Amino acid sequence: MTKGKLTGTAVPLGALYTKDNPVIGEFPDLKPFADFCKSAGISIIQLLPVNDTGTQSSPYSGLSAFALHPIYIRISTIEGFDALYSSDAKFKTTYDDLYKNHKYCLRYDYDGILNAKTDLLKQLYDNTDEGKTGEAGAALSKWIKANSWVKDYAVYKNLKWNYMQASWKSWLDSDRSKTKEEITALWNKKAFKKEHLFYAWTQMIADAQFKDAVEYVHGLGLKLKGDMPILMNEDSADAWAYPEVFNQDLRAGAPADGDNPNGQNWGFPTYNWKNLKEDNYSWWKDRLKNASKYYDAYRLDHILGFFRIWAIPEADLNALNGHTEPYAFIKKTDLYELGFDDDRIRWLSQPHIPTNVIEDITWNHDKAHQILAIFCNKIDGEELWRFDPSVTGSKMIESADLSELCAVDAIPRVKKVLEDYWSNRTLLEISKNKYVPLWTYGQSTSWGTLNDKEKTSLLECFDELNSKNEKLWKKQADEIFAAITGAVKMIPCGEDLGVSIECVPKTMEAHKILGLRVVRWCREWSKPGQPYVPFADYTPLSVTTTSVHDSSTIREWWETEKESVKAFILQNGDAFGIETGAKDGPLFTASKEEIEPKATAIAQSDFTPEIAESILKASSTSASQWFIPPLQDFLYMSKNLWLEKASDERINIPGTVTAFNWTYRLPCTVEELCANNDLINKIKRI
Repeated sequence: MTKGKLTGTAVPLGALYTKDNPVIGEFPDLKPFADFCKSAGISIIQLLPVNDTGTQSSPYSGLSAFALHPIYIRISTIEGFDALYSSDAKFKTTYDDLYKNHKYCLRYDYDGILNAKTDLLKQLYDNTDEGKTGEAGAALSKWIKANSWVKDYAVYKNLKWNYMQASWKSWLDSDRSKTKEEITALWNKKAFKKEHLFYAWTQMIADAQFKDAVEYVHGLGLKLKGDMPILMNEDSADAWAYPEVFNQDLRAGAPADGDNPNGQNWGFPTYNWKNLKEDNYSWWKDRLKNASKYYDAYRLDHILGFFRIWAIPEADLNALNGHTEPYAFIKKTDLYELGFDDDRIRWLSQPHIPTNVIEDITWNHDKAHQILAIFCNKIDGEELWRFDPSVTGSKMIESADLSELCAVDAIPRVKKVLEDYWSNRTLLEISKNKYVPLWTYGQSTSWGTLNDKEKTSLLECFDELNSKNEKLWKKQADEIFAAITGAVKMIPCGEDLGVSIECVPKTMEAHKILGLRVVRWCREWSKPGQPYVPFADYTPLSVTTTSVHDSSTIREWWETEKESVKAFILQNGDAFGIETGAKDGPLFTASKEEIEPKATAIAQSDFTPEIAESILKASSTSASQWFIPPLQDFLYMSKNLWLEKASDERINIPGTVTAFNWTYRLPCTVEELCANNDLINKIKRI
């Protein structure tokens, strides 16, 4: 662990805007940005993930756990650029168009820039010896030998190119599933060697440019912190080449909560930790070792997932029928002992759908029967149905054609009712005779029919499961962290937001993993007024920040969340000129009644550079080891760097997929930042 407290800043690499490079931030742009950080007393530069994400702009939708993103390559410094630019009219036009069509703007055009750069890289490659002969030269051969992962990646990328970027799950059977030997044989196939080497050459260029920038950052005495998304896109080189690492029949997400009544289904496959353990976690170790070429510290995204992941059947749309992995379970014999027979167990674990819930939509008894018969079996003598075993998830319901059985406007309502009933159960049978409680069991029809004694006996059973689960989750995390964090010298950090599981902070501390403290969410939620946690009480083994890439900035927070702002001021009155400490003697403390009107007035005032400075100064006093706000929050101390709308300054809006997300740019060049002495001095004081 680094001795002493340090201040850093977080920024997406693509956001960097320099005088000579207005299109998108690139690896070499880290150099002038490091100059700015050095002059401002910033010791850590934290980047969002810079791995290849293919056609997805989200850096958390990885196409590869190892490959760097070609979009961050500086084209003009690649060997052979000058000669080709001066001799090849097509190349010159393509390059000039990149700058003409992608002039600086507040959001960059991810698809347009990626396509143009890919074209330029291919043209440059075609003029190399490898591009002409299809044989790797000495430098590329040496690089490939040191980065063996690139073979799988190159074969995958070339196949994906030939399939017009379609998911590997839609490829021909012969390409969709290949053994390690078959992938190696394809890599070596002479007919495709030139194409495969293109992707390896591109990665060698990206690696060299990133390493050069990293060396410069380290030369200034600064640290670089990377970001490791815990999950991989199901359409990734890793999911294709290392199927044993993933559970393709499960998807990761989060259970239902107040903001997400259906939970969250992120669409990423979960890990097969059993297989990973048997292989001594080599895939994760290799991933971290590869990252350690660039970073001094790394952030493990969604660290709760190493303890337990919310696993959702691949056949389901929402997350309601998910469960934790690993999990403790109730055996059928346990339910017998509690007094439940087979009929009652079936009632608890299988949804029962009354005919009338569909008939109320169709207004036709026969049509309701016909619709239900597609998915269900009728119980003899009753207007009650159970899903047929062939129905594996809500995707089957959503994709069904009901156009001949009910009106067009009724179809969505019918499907919603069926999907709601699919998750209307108390118990979930995960495997034969093994049950866990549905996360929302208390809302189920079957739970409502139980008497108090039955509910009490099941609740006691559920509590026992929770206790067993905590032990399982701690054991899994201990094993994983012991194996992977010790494999590299990088300092581990974990994104542990919203975690309320007792074993998590203790386990992280035992493995020297820094937690994350987002100031606005560090509150004593169970106390009246939900006061902010005093900065002095923050866990030293942590990173404090004022905002994150998925949240609003401090300016938008100040403008839109006045109750939260007021509570922050009440806790940190001194930072806003409100006397809360000693007055007229050492024992005097201002009462809440005295300071609340002042706090209210300040909270209702407009956001200013002075307020930004007050928030940052107060936050920087936390007991955390590191203080790493996003760059936008620092820029607020200089009014001329504000955009018209605060909402335009955020990086991502969770739950939306738009061209806006992940394409943020700085409002000025890095050179202008370096010349902004007023801002530099304010950051220094913090």
